[in-house]
Amino acid sequence: MDVSNPIADVVPSAHGPVLVVLASTSTPLTGRAIADLTRPRVSQPRVARILTDLAEAGLVDRVQAGSASLFTLNREHLAARAVEELATLRSLLWERISEHAAGWSHPPEAIIVYGSTARGDGGSASDVDLLVVRPATVDEDDANWQRNLTALGLAVPRWTGNPCEILDRSRADLRAMASAGERLLSEIRRDGRAIVGSLAVVPAPKAA
Repeated sequence: MDVSNPIADVVPSAHGPVLVVLASTSTPLTGRAIADLTRPRVSQPRVARILTDLAEAGLVDRVQAGSASLFTLNREHLAARAVEELATLRSLLWERISEHAAGWSHPPEAIIVYGSTARGDGGSASDVDLLVVRPATVDEDDANWQRNLTALGLAVPRWTGNPCEILDRSRADLRAMASAGERLLSEIRRDGRAIVGSLAVVPAPKAA
């Protein structure tokens, strides 16, 4: 999965970013506004051609507002639901991970995605980096805990095509890392997204 532009895996053309913008709102937008919101950026002339194609296919509604044309995703179209799901693949990944963890014999205190996947600035080869916070009552070598971690580590690549790197730490481990001034904790606190639990479990590293 291209973690910066997940829809590109299925819609590799410039149509993808345009569809993401349309799927993210029900507010009618001009072609210029849509172009300004595309990530990665698509030029306004290219957006205009794409909107014409999508309107002809019935996937986009086009109405005149004075001299301007306004566009919205036609959510009655048979393809609209697929477009909306493709536009929210990262959120769907968060849901999958959360649902997976809900079935663990020892629920983690937190699961935090960090790195390029959390920031949304990586690519299709980026790792999905996860900090999994182990409960204090669970030993690091607990068989069920290790089995659940391994299962998650295998599931994420099946869901995304991306390698999954899991950092398994207890809160005591994180405090020790903070005392040692581990800069990784600053990155996690800055960019991390809590899928399970809270980002507050990650302490700030001690200043050097």
